[in-house]
Amino acid sequence: MPHQEQVLAHGNLCAQGPPKNAGYNSNPVPVMTQTESRDKWGKKMDFLLSVIGFAVDLGNVWRFPYICYQNGGGAFLIPYVLMAVFGGVPLFYMELALGQFHRTGAISIWKHICPMFKGIGFAICIIALYVSFYYNTIIAWALFYFYSSFSSTLPWTSCDNEWNTENCTNYFGKDNVTWTNYSRSPAEERNVLVVHESSGLGDVGYIRWQLMLCLFLIFTIVYFSLWKGVKTSGKVVWVTATLPYVVLLILMIRGATLPGAWKGVVFYLNPKWEKLKETSVWVDAAAQIFFSLGPGFGVLLALSSYNPFNNNCYRDAIVTSLVNCLTSFISGFVIFTVLGYMAEQRNVNVEDVARDKGPSLLFITYPEAIANMVGSTFFAIIFFAMMITLGLDSTFGGLEAIITAVMDEYPDTLSHRRELFVLGLVVVCFLGSLSTLTTGGAYVVKLLEEFGVGSSIIAIVFLEATAVSWFYGINRFSNDIKSMLGYTPGLFWRVCWVAISPAFLLLFVVKILIRLLPLSLFDYKYPDWSMTVGYIIGASSFMWIPIYMVYKLVWTPGSLKQVRHACEPLVD
Repeated sequence: MPHQEQVLAHGNLCAQGPPKNAGYNSNPVPVMTQTESRDKWGKKMDFLLSVIGFAVDLGNVWRFPYICYQNGGGAFLIPYVLMAVFGGVPLFYMELALGQFHRTGAISIWKHICPMFKGIGFAICIIALYVSFYYNTIIAWALFYFYSSFSSTLPWTSCDNEWNTENCTNYFGKDNVTWTNYSRSPAEERNVLVVHESSGLGDVGYIRWQLMLCLFLIFTIVYFSLWKGVKTSGKVVWVTATLPYVVLLILMIRGATLPGAWKGVVFYLNPKWEKLKETSVWVDAAAQIFFSLGPGFGVLLALSSYNPFNNNCYRDAIVTSLVNCLTSFISGFVIFTVLGYMAEQRNVNVEDVARDKGPSLLFITYPEAIANMVGSTFFAIIFFAMMITLGLDSTFGGLEAIITAVMDEYPDTLSHRRELFVLGLVVVCFLGSLSTLTTGGAYVVKLLEEFGVGSSIIAIVFLEATAVSWFYGINRFSNDIKSMLGYTPGLFWRVCWVAISPAFLLLFVVKILIRLLPLSLFDYKYPDWSMTVGYIIGASSFMWIPIYMVYKLVWTPGSLKQVRHACEPLVD
């Protein structure tokens, strides 16, 4: 059966309503009108590497190891696996199937599922834009460090520089060094974040031209990887998605040979079973698997929309999810062998070395350890090269989600102007990132990361899962998958989509709202007015969902009953 006939047979749209309703077009809307002209992946591996590259990002390297040891070590793997099986992977599978069947991006897809929820697509694009404002700055930090690593003596090695203070303590290779709460390593005193030059969000300081140049180079790479479509980005990911695994293997072998490495591994995996009684551990497990796999960002919809109609998206979901989770687990050994080595050198406990997470772990703690290894220049270069490639893959996916969504929504205007549209998008993202390039840019990055994504994206995925399972209909969605794969999804997947995954997301949103904590970075406590700014940022994306619903209700012709039918699935 040709693809268009399959679509018409299995993809009736809930927006159609019963044919007898006045004011509604009873002719089925084809899911994809430009099937033959739509871009396609050059090879199956291009798609798989793109999905893996998006899902495996910087968070896998630092956040999972930190969250794991903080929440019970080896015991944390129990809630992590359960949350993956019943929440993360089903949602991951759902998005791959939706994108592949409807062959369109995050905005246009709602014409074929339930038009009242089209605001979800706009909200996803805004969130992806916020992510681009800060995520590429983190890659620019890595590029700055990468450039600085081409030196026989790394710049963050000694305390003999003009910028060092009396608290600077260089303890590697020295005996009888006392480490106190006031001690600061050379890497802490000379690092790319330079937050000590800013008093906070009220005084972010000046734009650092070095970082602006790094960011310009990053966006140049991004543009020439995306401007021609998935055929070009699919080739780039052969390097950016595979290089991190080579580097992780090298660093894991090197870390295992360091003195004290075993302390870090024991600390990383030592199970604390009593932690499983704490609700916060389960919430952290849900957060980690959700943000790691990345449903709801529109990326999986976009990437899978370029697949052949009969591609086995079920197998793709299982394989890429397993690769993602295993990468997170292995990264823990890479990080904690080095932290154990640092604890040995400082003569302190591992938890005193690993008390910070996020930028400090990637840009201070780990580089500090590398600087004192034999062959430090080599290990610094490959480590920061790994960070750059990890970040680029996720950036490719995030921006492709926006590009695909907008171009599919306005094909007549943009179909032959992709290069110009991508250029305009990259310029907007670059200008939006300028505030993060300041001396206090790390504070801005933290604010955008916390509120630009945060609970908004989880609420959006909850609505998405609900709309697909309850408005579009689980039977219709299952038939869509059957038309692609030749078999209907099993009972486990159907129950997850209808009940378990939405409940998982709803509970997650509630817990986040209940656990609202004051925001802080290093020793800086965010002021109250910054929290208000954060809430406005969060609301600026989510608000388009109710706004579009109201618009659809007001402008849809017919009685209230007919309007209600506009988002009810047809009875097959």
